[in-house]
Amino acid sequence: MGKILFWTVVIIGVLFITRLIAHYAAKRQTKIDKPKTGKPESLGKPEEMVRCANCGVYMPRSDAVKQNEQFWCSTEHAKAGVKEQR
Repeated sequence: MGKILFWTVVIIGVLFITRLIAHYAAKRQTKIDKPKTGKPESLGKPEEMVRCANCGVYMPRSDAVKQNEQFWCSTEHAKAGVKEQR
């Protein structure tokens, strides 16, 4: 009976120690992965959003196609919109 109790305590102790080691290793890894500056990463300047004259989808102005003082989400919509205006 004493041997069973001894081995049970040894096994539980080994499992506890391995869990502690894994916990500290994970904690150390997260400290390494964090940025050291403490400032959040800049996403850049906000950009004006424009609406497609055909489908109404909003997109950044730099992604839009501009024709005849109107904005379009794609060249296909720009061509279709120009045809409709004529």
